[in-house]
Amino acid sequence: MANKDSAFGLKPIGKVGQNRDNQGLSEYSIAANDSTTIYFQDPVKPTAAGTIDRGAAGGNLIGSLNGVFYTDPNTQKPTWANHYSQVNATDIVAFVADDPYERFEIQSDNSGASAQTDVFLNADVILADGDSANYVSKVELDDSTLNNTLSAQLRVIGVSKDPDNSDLASANVNFVVMINEHSLKSETGNV
Repeated sequence: MANKDSAFGLKPIGKVGQNRDNQGLSEYSIAANDSTTIYFQDPVKPTAAGTIDRGAAGGNLIGSLNGVFYTDPNTQKPTWANHYSQVNATDIVAFVADDPYERFEIQSDNSGASAQTDVFLNADVILADGDSANYVSKVELDDSTLNNTLSAQLRVIGVSKDPDNSDLASANVNFVVMINEHSLKSETGNV
């Protein structure tokens, strides 16, 4: 059966191992008036300013965005959104699934078949603008970067159990991944 072509970014699905999984979200700041839109479940990275921004292909990531809270500068009302879009608020709090052992589900951009041998390989993300209707990420796993000899942002650890996107013989399979180049696991500063 063909897989659905419906990218959604990095969706947290639980932690690796037997430890408790409280699906907690950590709080990070976003710089006021940052012009980068960060969609729901987009990968995010740390910045030299001590804030976070939308992740890019290649380089360390810290997790995926699950929403923001801030005081609207025009109405002075507390505002919640599932994404960040340029706003000149000084109290922007981003909620990020950032556990270094979090597992995520992500769709592969592969236009052909994948293979069970892709499990335990590394790959980078490929960026795409999110859905403007509901601000959900369209980031995918860059299948062309799958390798076993080089470091990359993500480590494939399995195939999704979603019956609509688990067919390895079809395009757009959903993989289960961990962030391989995670900012919180690095021994050096990484911005």
